[in-house]
Amino acid sequence: MSDSGSPRVTRLLPDAVHQAVKPGTAVVRLQTTHDRRGVLDGAWWPCSRDIAAELPALISALTEYLGPLTRVGLDAGAWDALPTRLLVDDRVVHIDSFPVGDDTVLVTRGEQDYFSLLVIPPHATPEAARAAMAEAVRADNITQAEQILVNTGTDRVAPKT
Repeated sequence: MSDSGSPRVTRLLPDAVHQAVKPGTAVVRLQTTHDRRGVLDGAWWPCSRDIAAELPALISALTEYLGPLTRVGLDAGAWDALPTRLLVDDRVVHIDSFPVGDDTVLVTRGEQDYFSLLVIPPHATPEAARAAMAEAVRADNITQAEQILVNTGTDRVAPKT
């Protein structure tokens, strides 16, 4: 039996996003309530593992919607040389690095208000990246970042060049 009164749940992003998603893209769901039920607030697909090259664009884009950001927490093992701070749009953003391996970046606004973004590996295929981003931005998502990457096939080690 099917319940025709139930809304159909889709895991797809709108068609326009499918055309636009490429490395360097951030897809963010910003909640306007204090009750943030999902595990993640969005996803980011950097072009490389060079944080000094990748992070400024993300910070600038997020600052437009969130206001000034003060800190970014990253997995130390996932990035090439991590600075302790970056100057982005004439503001100092502190970089905290931890050996956590949790496939996320934590962006802090103020003292305690943080947003957790899934980090899509730069080598991911567009299809896998779209699927991971769609899962990450679902408001009811309870799947951890690492499992989203496994489920969508983006957890594979980068191919050797």
